[in-house]
Amino acid sequence: MHLSGKVVLITGASSGIGAVMAQRFADKGAIPILTARSAAKLEEIAAALQTPHAVYPLDVTDTEQVFRVVGQILERYGRIDVLINNAGYGRFESFIEASLADFEEMMDVNYMGIVRCTKAVLPSMLAARSGHIVNVASMAGKIGTAKSTAYAATKHAVLGFTNSLRQELAGTGVSLTAVNPGPIATPFFDRADPSGNYVKNIAKFMLTPDKVVNELIDAVERNVPEKNLPFVANVGVKLFHLFPSTFNRLTARLLNKK
Repeated sequence: MHLSGKVVLITGASSGIGAVMAQRFADKGAIPILTARSAAKLEEIAAALQTPHAVYPLDVTDTEQVFRVVGQILERYGRIDVLINNAGYGRFESFIEASLADFEEMMDVNYMGIVRCTKAVLPSMLAARSGHIVNVASMAGKIGTAKSTAYAATKHAVLGFTNSLRQELAGTGVSLTAVNPGPIATPFFDRADPSGNYVKNIAKFMLTPDKVVNELIDAVERNVPEKNLPFVANVGVKLFHLFPSTFNRLTARLLNKK
């Protein structure tokens, strides 16, 4: 896909890789549509964009609002060429300490938010027989680790949804990509790891937002079904699926840094 002139809807665009995406897609000549709950933060990000763009406050847990905002975007632009389902958050707690509300809220945002936005956008893409959906999952959706029961479950759900829907969309002209990054140096950890201990323990392994966004855009341009980042984590996933018991025994101490 050549991105020049394409309408790109980004959820979770008020910070982290969502904010970087807005600028990178604009640099490519696309028209980024920035959405997130905070209108003030969105306007702050949008102020740096020198090319056509739009801002729509959006809470992905509000079904009525999701369909209304997508309808407004379609009415204004006539199409949505790329949907980036990026909104999400994490909280690292042991299972015994995490409340049921934590599980429910995280699933509602991280998983059901993607389902809602895809439900709202996909019919127009199918009618046009063109479009690309990117679901930002996580390496946590491939390998679960301690104190990530709620978060990892949401990302496993995202990958199950993505892989199943990709098969349904075969031959329709609509593409679907899963992007599975490891830890990224973003404000995500302000909520996930307020103590800062996890970030300190894995600092040398963290991805930069630019790296992740560049890989994501490459996946859209080249129609890549899945991106696992970084490379060493991709190798680890393959070993985990081939030798799960051995992998867990050898890497438990390395992975459990929370």
